[in-house]
Amino acid sequence: MTLSANPTPAQPTVYQGQFGEFTIEAHDRREVLIYRSGLMVAAITFAVAVAIVWRSPSLPHPWIWVSGLYSLFCLGLGVSLWTIHIYMKPLHRALQVFWAIGVIAAIAIAHFDPRPFVVTVYQQPATIWGVGFLFAALTGIYFKEAVCFNRLETKFLTLLVPVLLLGHLTGLLPTAIERGLLAGWAVCFLIFALRKAVQPIPPDIGDKSVFAYLREQGRGEKGV
Repeated sequence: MTLSANPTPAQPTVYQGQFGEFTIEAHDRREVLIYRSGLMVAAITFAVAVAIVWRSPSLPHPWIWVSGLYSLFCLGLGVSLWTIHIYMKPLHRALQVFWAIGVIAAIAIAHFDPRPFVVTVYQQPATIWGVGFLFAALTGIYFKEAVCFNRLETKFLTLLVPVLLLGHLTGLLPTAIERGLLAGWAVCFLIFALRKAVQPIPPDIGDKSVFAYLREQGRGEKGV
């Protein structure tokens, strides 16, 4: 994406995309800021929840706190998945569907099991078949960021999350290794969210001419 003209106070920057010129509007920037805010909420709540897990013996009712933080984590991730810019609309919709399945599974588990939600998931690894969809959606974000921006922490997270979840599901990972991977996840997620906060906005918006081209292609396929 390259500049084709120098901006003036009355003239927005014009970018040359793959399929034509485009400009970045205020609502584009707003969507990026909302996307990053959702990631920050998800990263902070996840990190705090992991810290509580590590220090649970010294805290009153730790699992209730973790379950509440998980709800905020889901909300932040949902906001990010709603506003993220992904060229392939089917992939974008798939990630949103995965998030919805994971949230519905979490609500069902929390409603039908008398134990705290996090305790149930830890003691009943089969629940990963439900709530794991949400983390598959999160891994989709990591993968997208790794491909688009070549970020080391997201490359690491793209591998770490499936390994941890599948390791817990199959019972192959010792508890000490699970705790270590969980801590690494929290740290890398925070690094990712903080780096996104200071990244220039235009790259996160992407090539709007590609989005326009794909929309036109979709209309043509439907005979519009």
